[in-house]
Parts: sequence; structure tokens; C-alpha cells
Amino acid sequence: MYFCRMRNEPHLLNYLHPDLVEAGCDEAGRGPLAGPVFAAAVILPKDFHHPLLNDSKKMTEKAREILRPIIEKEAVAWAVEAVSAEEIDTINILNASITGMQRAVRRLSVRPEYLLIDGNRFKPFDGYDYQCVVKGDGKFASIAAASVLAKTYRDEYMRRIALEYPQYGWERNMGYPTKEHVDAILKHGYTPHHRKSFHLKQLEPTLF
Repeated sequence: MYFCRMRNEPHLLNYLHPDLVEAGCDEAGRGPLAGPVFAAAVILPKDFHHPLLNDSKKMTEKAREILRPIIEKEAVAWAVEAVSAEEIDTINILNASITGMQRAVRRLSVRPEYLLIDGNRFKPFDGYDYQCVVKGDGKFASIAAASVLAKTYRDEYMRRIALEYPQYGWERNMGYPTKEHVDAILKHGYTPHHRKSFHLKQLEPTLF
């Protein structure tokens, strides 16, 4: 097994297989009470490097916004998909995350020969070979790039729907179960964007 490290980011690897077209896949938004989960797939050039690239959770919002158009311009191919709160409630968040990544892969303009999946769970589909990589967004550049796209597209979406429901503070909490968000649900109830299958003890009285 051969690994090639990026010049400016020694902690990120360019690829797992040097002779295969690889796509990194990641999602954003598994934990929130509201909004879709977003998933991205990215094929990077084998020599791609950028000093800001990292696991999106470890990057500043400004760094993610700087990097997003760079990834979109320089990637061999990229795609982003969203799985709605309603579908999450139907198939559960794990399956929704996997489904989102599969849909993103299918939308790539170049068919990858191998997939690098962030996390430890995935499902075979369309004959793709893949490997799950725990904390892969901090190990492989393509997964990190996918994490940036998924995160920025989801944040953008949450800011947009926050204009419809300003009382929930989604432009700040992005749908996560902050005190502000939970208190707003207790006061105003659920919206069509909320995941009804996500139960918190604080919200149990509102479920019946």
C-alpha cells in the first residue's frame, strides 16, 4: 500500500491508490434537530494541495468559504446532495447519510474507480470498491474537500431557511440542539424542517 503526503499539509494524504481515480465522500449534519443532511463526493487531482485544507470541523468559517470555490474549480469532479428531514425520519440518519453519499457519487461527471468514505459504515452500490476511514476527513485530502463542500452547502441552506423561521436561530445554531433551539421548539413547536424522529428528553412533553 502506497501513500503520498501533501507537500504543505503533511497530515493529509493525497490518495490511497496512486493508479486509481478516487473520490472522497463525507457528510455534514448528522446531529442537528432540523434541516437535511448534506453529503459530498470529490475527486481531486493527485497533486492537489492547499494549506487551509483540513477536516472542515477544525477550520474556521472563513477558511471554509475561501476553500469552497477553490475545490469546485480545481477538482476533477464534485457533487453535493441533500437528504431531507422527512426522508431522515423515514430511513434513519445513518441510512440517510449513506444514501446522500451514494447520490453524490452518482452525480459525479467522472466515474471514480474507488471511494474513500469518512466513518466506519457504508453500503455497497453500483459495483464500487470502497474503504471506510474513521476520521477520514483529517487523513485524506479528498475526504477533507468533501467535508468542506458538505458543511458549507448545509450552512448556506440553514441560513436560507432561517429567514422563514427566525425564532429558531438556525443561522447561528445550524439546527443543532442548542439551548436557544430547544427553547424555541418548546415555545413554538416543530416546523416542516424538523426531524421528528430525533428525540431529546427536554422535548418529550411536546411529543404527545
